[in-house]
Amino acid sequence: MLLFLNLIIYNLIFFLEYNTYMSILIAIKNNFLRFQLLFALCSMTYSTGLFAQDPIFTQFYSNPVYLNPAFAGSNKCPRIVSNFRNQWPGFSGDFITTSLTYDQYVDKIKGGLGIILMSDQIAKTLKSNEASFVYSYHQHLSRKFTLNFGIQGTYISKSVDRSNLTFGDMIHPRRGFVLSTQDVINYAPVDIFDFSAGILGYTDKFYVGFATHHLTEPSFSYISTNNTSFLNRRYTAHAGTEISLNSKSLFSEEEKSLSPSVLFIKQGDFQQLNFGLYYRKGNYVVGAWYREGDSFIVTLGMNTKLLRIGYSYDLTTSQIGVYSGGSHEISIALKLYCAPKKKSLRAMSCPSF
Repeated sequence: MLLFLNLIIYNLIFFLEYNTYMSILIAIKNNFLRFQLLFALCSMTYSTGLFAQDPIFTQFYSNPVYLNPAFAGSNKCPRIVSNFRNQWPGFSGDFITTSLTYDQYVDKIKGGLGIILMSDQIAKTLKSNEASFVYSYHQHLSRKFTLNFGIQGTYISKSVDRSNLTFGDMIHPRRGFVLSTQDVINYAPVDIFDFSAGILGYTDKFYVGFATHHLTEPSFSYISTNNTSFLNRRYTAHAGTEISLNSKSLFSEEEKSLSPSVLFIKQGDFQQLNFGLYYRKGNYVVGAWYREGDSFIVTLGMNTKLLRIGYSYDLTTSQIGVYSGGSHEISIALKLYCAPKKKSLRAMSCPSF
């Protein structure tokens, strides 16, 4: 009898310890993203060389002014572009990037003007808002070749939402993250002024460009001025061409073309090579891209004289692919009407997505 009671007590203790252990594991699993974020935040706070990576859109050319300021005014008429990106929806935190861009060509200044508004949110905790003003000078070097020089000034506001952070003293042994933290850390919003520049050369058959963002590598700190971080310069190189697939038949047919292109981005230790192509038939576009070591990308779009709509999906191939749920991106562009100019701007072979 005594042995039987001992056995019951032993199993009861084991059951309680096991459930306590499992509850902690479940709590850690459910808040794993927050642990990662906290670790990253600590790294940002106590390191002097911050590895900072800007948000990058998959539909690179749907928002060309964000890619390279030299693109401002490359469309003949005023253009309004909106982008929405939901990255890794499989994780509990939100990785959401949105942008709104306006640009147009102005005859009197022989170039383009643009405004970029962008908001980036990481796991509902790290938030960044940007407002940029862009100017691009257009120079026709020959009847076929045009060279654009773009400059960009940006105001950046970064902040940390402390209410979404998780600390060690918030863990209850049996119920997980239910306690209030006693840690008191004040994360002050950060305001940054930044500058970028780019160059773009193109004909009606090909284009090539290069841009550098964060020219001054501005420094900032979330907690104190003694532990500053900085935004690494972001270098972007891109090139492509358009190949017509239409026959020389006398009968009219829908315009068809193939547009291969390549894009390389480097920021600090981070670098990314993207290459792919778009197939266009009439108003419809389908594209396939590969982002080296990260994902395969499929893009579908419709492009008319007044409206452009695109959707893309990133199939993540890296180690987080099983859990990330890929990435979704939507772009919408309105191409406003403008009166014909005496000297029409040279058409570009740059893709629309």
